[in-house]
Amino acid sequence: MSKIVLITGTSSGFGKDTALTLRAAGHRVFGTMRGITGKHAAVAAELQAKGIELIELDVTDDASVDAAFRSLFEKTGGKLDVLVNNAGRMIQGVSEAVTSEQTRAMFDVNVLGIQRVMRAALPQLRRNGSGLVINIGSILGRVTIPFLGLYGATKFAVDAMTDSYRYELSQLGIDVVLVQPSAYPTGLYEEIGAADASREHEYGAVAEVPKAFNAYISGLFAGPDAPNPHDVAEEIARLAATPAGQRPARVVVGNGFGADAVNDAVAPIQSGMIGAIGMAALETLKVA
Repeated sequence: MSKIVLITGTSSGFGKDTALTLRAAGHRVFGTMRGITGKHAAVAAELQAKGIELIELDVTDDASVDAAFRSLFEKTGGKLDVLVNNAGRMIQGVSEAVTSEQTRAMFDVNVLGIQRVMRAALPQLRRNGSGLVINIGSILGRVTIPFLGLYGATKFAVDAMTDSYRYELSQLGIDVVLVQPSAYPTGLYEEIGAADASREHEYGAVAEVPKAFNAYISGLFAGPDAPNPHDVAEEIARLAATPAGQRPARVVVGNGFGADAVNDAVAPIQSGMIGAIGMAALETLKVA
């Protein structure tokens, strides 16, 4: 059945691929990004040529987010079946060398951006009594790689936010799922931010470790067995097609590097804690 879908961050990477994949599957897809008529005009034209409707949306700006959802609901008569919170930003380097401004900017997109979008979308979804929210987290929201710890911190936050929203919305008919991709060749890695070199050089040889890691990642992405980022779009399409009440709380896509084992270990502990505080009913989605 065709669904109405909105995806943030569709200028590249998982967002763009997911928009194209869901449109090809017959869904009505709204892609969002900054600079539709400017910086991203070329990709915007490409997406529009495939039948994807575009809305200007900057996840770091409250007014932009609110205006985007007003536009969406005017176009759809208040309907939205699937919301994919995909927009993301990455900074890599010695943690001390990442400036406060860089850290704030990363949290503004990866964490506050989701909160802004949720606050704009949920009043209508609650009125509708249904909907699926898919948050794009990362395996780095469960396991930590040095020199990516601050990026990982944003994804740990997304993990917690997703769990909380899933419980809070379960009795209102709204499903919330976390997708945790592994490392894939996407625009996120191409646009990776750099830390402050004036601090990094004081770490000596340790500061060279990220370069070796980047070389490893580059080799992984260039090899014959390179991970295919389309895996993520396919997983999102499967989640959208899965009936309400039958979707997993979270799913790792690609090599979990142990994140899947952490998920399995934490799940019964989390469930036990929720039961112990008298909230077990919130673990089950209420389906109309």
